[in-house]
Amino acid sequence: MSAKQFSPLNDAHVAASGKLVDFAGWQLPVHYGSQMEEHRAVRERAGVFDISHMTIVDLHGSGVRDWLRTLLANDVGKLADGEAQYGCLCNERGGVVDDVIAYRHDSDHWRLIVNAATREKDIAWLAGHCPVGVELQTPEAMAMLAVQGPDGVALAMQALRETRESVPELSALERFSFAVADDLFVARTGYTGEDGVELALPASEVVALWKALVASGVKPCGLGARDTLRLEAGMSLYGNDLDEEHSPVECGLSWTVDLADDNRDFIGRAVIAQHKAQGGRCVRIGLVREERGVLRAGQPVVLDGRQVGAVTSGTFSPTLQHSIALARVEAAVEGTCHVLVRDRPLSVQRAAIPFVRRGTVNA
Repeated sequence: MSAKQFSPLNDAHVAASGKLVDFAGWQLPVHYGSQMEEHRAVRERAGVFDISHMTIVDLHGSGVRDWLRTLLANDVGKLADGEAQYGCLCNERGGVVDDVIAYRHDSDHWRLIVNAATREKDIAWLAGHCPVGVELQTPEAMAMLAVQGPDGVALAMQALRETRESVPELSALERFSFAVADDLFVARTGYTGEDGVELALPASEVVALWKALVASGVKPCGLGARDTLRLEAGMSLYGNDLDEEHSPVECGLSWTVDLADDNRDFIGRAVIAQHKAQGGRCVRIGLVREERGVLRAGQPVVLDGRQVGAVTSGTFSPTLQHSIALARVEAAVEGTCHVLVRDRPLSVQRAAIPFVRRGTVNA
């Protein structure tokens, strides 16, 4: 068994009464006393998440752009310098190896941010397909923070100015773009459905930035709020809503598949193109239950007495004040169906995804 890994902010989490749990081998806070308050802080003002467990992979070489166009179902060829794109690494069967964000510094220098739980698999996958002339690097001694919420960008800017000499103007960043100032990397991306930024910086400097953010009124938030926020926003979690057995189309990510260039032959294209044209074996849908009962991953979805799928992610929504879920089902389910909770069928309704858009209920 591998040793536990600790964030550079571990002492700060303990001092703030963070409840630490194991996540992909890391000791991380699930909350600091109230997951509900942390969730509301992000929806209403701003929260900060320690995401130092995420993996940075830097790619260098003259062939990086063309290589990434063969690996990702989305087309990074559309990106200009300073732009980012969400997409999926797929296998030959069209299944999702991982979902990643790709950042283009320039044609010969790119950055990928990949999930903590899939770090070793992803690095092996990239290395196994890496052409001659392309170099992979995973920067050490780095930390990452996500500052999310309506006031997140402004408060992040304030805290950065207090702790660093060189800071990019964050308000000028477009969504899914990024800027670099010395050893600070700032991207206007996130995993909550709110505006905000994700920052990568030397681990030696992250405690000072964390303290400045908290002093400015940004609330420390744990994994629990991160999960309820992303689920309200309809964002997928790898290992639950995405896996190697289902294509991006089957997982509700058809919008991340770009087939415009007929000459771009990326891994898994034949299967994914067929799914996009004709439909796959299953679809992703949203479910809500406004009565009592919490929907959880793994619960069977039943229609007319027959199981037609399963919940992939489910939780109680702090914003909506009732249960919500993402489910993978055989075919589009309209209206009412049932989810088995402890072998008891509970009625649920299909709902639009996302359930909440920037703090507003999606009608």
